[in-house]
Amino acid sequence: MAEKMTLLFVSGTLDKLMAGSIIASGGVANGMDIDIFVSFWALMNFKKGQAMKGKFSYEGAEMEKQVMDIMKKKKVAPWIETLRSAKEIGNVKIYGCAMFADLMEIKKEELDPIVDDIIGVAEFVSMAKDSNMTLFI
Repeated sequence: MAEKMTLLFVSGTLDKLMAGSIIASGGVANGMDIDIFVSFWALMNFKKGQAMKGKFSYEGAEMEKQVMDIMKKKKVAPWIETLRSAKEIGNVKIYGCAMFADLMEIKKEELDPIVDDIIGVAEFVSMAKDSNMTLFI
């Protein structure tokens, strides 16, 4: 049985989504199963066509253009493509938060197909208590 990592994505800034996607890829590279629970502003970025429309960062706003130019020059994949690749390679499941989806009236079919399901926090906590590590991004 593979070790398991659970990730909680809450922030919708691109830097944190990129960090979470890279961590998920690292977990898959280490043979781990990954469960990702996506809530609040992060869930807004999982809506179809919204992946790269968020703010880059609240901490490095003055360097946003420079960082984005360097990432483009070095052909760094967008965070959602990194996450898609992790799903293709390993056992990665992505769940939208039912409470925030209800609040914002977001339906599963409005989310990128990368999202496997919409679940409640109790189900996520059940996943997290059985995992080897849980990270809040």
